[in-house]
Parts: sequence; C-alpha cells; structure tokens
Amino acid sequence: VQLQAFGGGLVQAGGSLRLSCVVSGRSFSVYAMGWFRQAPGKEREFVAVINWIGSSTYYANSVKGRFTISRDNAKNTVYLQMNSLKPEDTAVYYCASAITAGTTGEEYEYDYWGQGTLVTVSS
Repeated sequence: VQLQAFGGGLVQAGGSLRLSCVVSGRSFSVYAMGWFRQAPGKEREFVAVINWIGSSTYYANSVKGRFTISRDNAKNTVYLQMNSLKPEDTAVYYCASAITAGTTGEEYEYDYWGQGTLVTVSS
C-alpha cells in the first residue's frame, strides 16, 4: 500500500493551498481517509477526516471553517483544501488511511501513512 501526498509549499498568510493524496494497493473506497500534521517541535495532531463515501467529515477546531476535506473514489484520491492559512498552520501534513469506514481522529485507527508534504505559511 502506498500513499503519496503532494501539493505543499510556501504561501503567505491568508493564502490557500490544496493538498492531494493518491492511494494505491488497497481498496480506497472502503476506508475513511484522514489528514494529520506535525509542526516543528510538536507532536503530530489530527486535522480532518472523511468517511468512506464522503458523506461525513470531521475537523479539528483549529481548522474548522478554513479547511475542507474531500475525496474522489474514482481517482483513489483525497484532498485537503486549505484557505485563510495562518503561520501556525506551518507543518508537515500527512495523509493516512483508516482501518474503519467511519470518521475517526485517533491515530491508532490509521494503518497506512503517506510520506508527508511540507506547508509553510509566512507572516
């Protein structure tokens, strides 16, 4: 199973980025997909999750109203649209495939992880 995340980069505060994560080697449409992030010197934290069919989403309070998670099961791809970015959003962002179909923010319920993509937000 491989998860390839891309789309990170350098953006000014208030700007937008869209991350993508392509999954291969497993039945993508069966499992929930999540995004996590790890800022320098901090532990990895949950950002957003979408259920297997895209009908249910859940967000961390810190990104609610600014980030949108979506998925295209025909393309085995999950997205994270990030708007109104803040310097505190600077982190390496990881996509992950859950062991369940429903939404979960718990890291132990994710069994496959991407390599991460760096997002840097300048003030």
